[in-house]
Amino acid sequence: MTSPRKSDRRTFLRQASVAAAVPAAASLLALNLPGTANAAPSAATPADALPDYAPVPTSAFGPAVNESGYFVGRIGGNLYWVTDGFYQAMFLTTAEGVVMVDAPPTIGRNLLRAIAEVTRARRLPTRVTHLVYSHSHADHIGAASIFDGAITRIAHSETRRLLRAARDPNRPLPTVTFDERYELQVGGERLELSYHGPNHSPDNIFIHAPSAATLMVVDVIFPGWVPFKNLAESQDIPAWIAAHDLVLATPWHTLIGGHLGRLGTRADVALQRDYVQDLAANTRATLGTLDPTPFFAKYGPTGNAWAIFKSYLDAAAEQAAAPVIAKYTGRLAAADVFTTANAAALVNSTRIDAGTLGPFGIHP
Repeated sequence: MTSPRKSDRRTFLRQASVAAAVPAAASLLALNLPGTANAAPSAATPADALPDYAPVPTSAFGPAVNESGYFVGRIGGNLYWVTDGFYQAMFLTTAEGVVMVDAPPTIGRNLLRAIAEVTRARRLPTRVTHLVYSHSHADHIGAASIFDGAITRIAHSETRRLLRAARDPNRPLPTVTFDERYELQVGGERLELSYHGPNHSPDNIFIHAPSAATLMVVDVIFPGWVPFKNLAESQDIPAWIAAHDLVLATPWHTLIGGHLGRLGTRADVALQRDYVQDLAANTRATLGTLDPTPFFAKYGPTGNAWAIFKSYLDAAAEQAAAPVIAKYTGRLAAADVFTTANAAALVNSTRIDAGTLGPFGIHP
């Protein structure tokens, strides 16, 4: 019997997804967080005081989620993907068991429901025998602990080091690691795992499913959308930018980017690469032309060095972002949401990684 709480939650999820045109929006809002069951809604930021943003292009949305808050679909062959509209994972069905790639906590136990939905219909084993970690970050593998029993967990060797330091029970240590390449074969199916150096994180890998012409690379490409804040919070900005070419150099037809509600195409990668290149070019031009005098004049007399730098860097990011926002609004979702933050990440990377220091170069 369905409890009133679960029934109310599912009704809310269904209604919110229609009202907001974002299928999984409520799945995050309705999480049963410890200690918050009786918390009253905060009135600190009323909805009508929040900023308005440009409409999201229809092409950016993926399929609607079901009443449980997920969508599961077949990509090709025995390869499937799961999304809640915010995060994505994929799995291979085989005669020997299921190979799961990533376990985002926002999807959580819906991964088990999605697997059961597919495997029972095809009369295949439901048990997950192998779990591949794309990288160590908790937002992508923070539900890894829901897969229990005798399971082989596979990741890059750096992932194991990072997880050992994290000591997170929800992210059990990998049992098999590799440095450059690893081929996983289970029940006649094959995944090719490869490491091409740091990008979003020091350990982020490429996962290729040749039977379905599918590549999974997480936190690099955001099909239909601009990258998440600060260029996906990437730890190596130059390598993250270079990863766009690496992705395009790999043979595939379908891309799983790990985020949002739809699959990706090669055109999506090319469009995001154009966006990043435009933003990088504007950033270089801005650092070469933005006059620092007003910032020194305002804050110099107070001795507030950080105010000088902050105001200059903020102004540089806004100047670099403005034409890119104008160019990509309507072409990439949320161009007006995260482009200034992405420009800020590029301003700092251009300074400290590329050595384009603008007015803060070698003193004469």
